[in-house]
Amino acid sequence: MSSKKDYSKKILKILGKKSAVSLPDLEILGASNKYAITRSLKGLREAGLIENISSPQNEYARLTKEGKKKVHSLELENDTTLVNTSWDGFWRIILLDLPESRKSERESLRYLLKKAGFVCLKNSAWISPYPYEHLFMNIKKDLGLTSEMMIIVTQFVDEETKKVLFSSFGK
Repeated sequence: MSSKKDYSKKILKILGKKSAVSLPDLEILGASNKYAITRSLKGLREAGLIENISSPQNEYARLTKEGKKKVHSLELENDTTLVNTSWDGFWRIILLDLPESRKSERESLRYLLKKAGFVCLKNSAWISPYPYEHLFMNIKKDLGLTSEMMIIVTQFVDEETKKVLFSSFGK
């Protein structure tokens, strides 16, 4: 039997792939347990992860900004998104500069970076040998971080820095 949490994750994953989904389409998920789906939708709404939109024909659900962050977090938890951990010779560097007024967003992004295996080098500079740059490009786009997040992929790093990086990642 699926728990409410399982339905919530399924709903978030479905909404992560589309801009909005009609509530009847989501209820098909648990045709045998409409109550669990309804409760999950209510919980996601109360948590600020989804919002309802009405049209004359139907009710729709779509992700909020917080919901998009949660979907990215779920992608990192999902075993099927394990990336190749053999080094391809490229470093992924993410520069993150969010002001104090956006502290909760900054903390969420730091959490995702750590979860993706990034190491904080200097204040707002994160680095990783793992190819997660596409995920973070999506996060950047979803959260509208045009200048607050910069993503650099490079293979050119000076020898002293390479030693520090290799020791950080056990390479």
